[in-house]
Amino acid sequence: MASRAKPAICLMLGWVGLLWLLEGIDVISGNALDAFGIQPRDPAALLDVIPAAFLHFGFGHLAANTLPLLVLGFLAALRAGLRRFLGVALLIIVISGLGVWLTAPPHSNTAGASGVVFGLFGYLLVRGFIERKLLDIGIGLIVAVLYGSIVWGALPTDSGISWQAHLFGLIGGVLAAFVLRQRRPVPLPAGGVRFAP
Repeated sequence: MASRAKPAICLMLGWVGLLWLLEGIDVISGNALDAFGIQPRDPAALLDVIPAAFLHFGFGHLAANTLPLLVLGFLAALRAGLRRFLGVALLIIVISGLGVWLTAPPHSNTAGASGVVFGLFGYLLVRGFIERKLLDIGIGLIVAVLYGSIVWGALPTDSGISWQAHLFGLIGGVLAAFVLRQRRPVPLPAGGVRFAP
């Protein structure tokens, strides 16, 4: 696990650095990048599902996502390994973005990494139970204690916040834990090996 720590922290610092760079470009350009947010039910906006997860509406919005993205992303990358983590993150981004595209209010514009944050929260929460690993169950319980209150953000309580991105990000993270779980080899009586579901 120690060998995964440095690549995991480098990846997450690079990711967060990219978000801050993009927001700086957005501010300098007069918020030109905001056009790449998700506009619901607009076929052309389907192309923005992935870019929208890397854009924010101001530095305050970005700052609110930075620490949880760093912490949860580091833990997920550390435990899953970089290749699987990137698959988890992509699945979360796509499911969160498509959920926003399908269900957000008309004429809205949604962007931000909070869908990824909720997805990583969901992923870490259930991963240990799915893979039956005591350490990951412990990490999931710690994550639940530290960040469990964010679950309220997946409910339609604030019209100015995209609960859709949060809810579908959470769903995407739980789904990623199932779809991208580590397969355990199971020995066959004849000496062959098969992988457990």
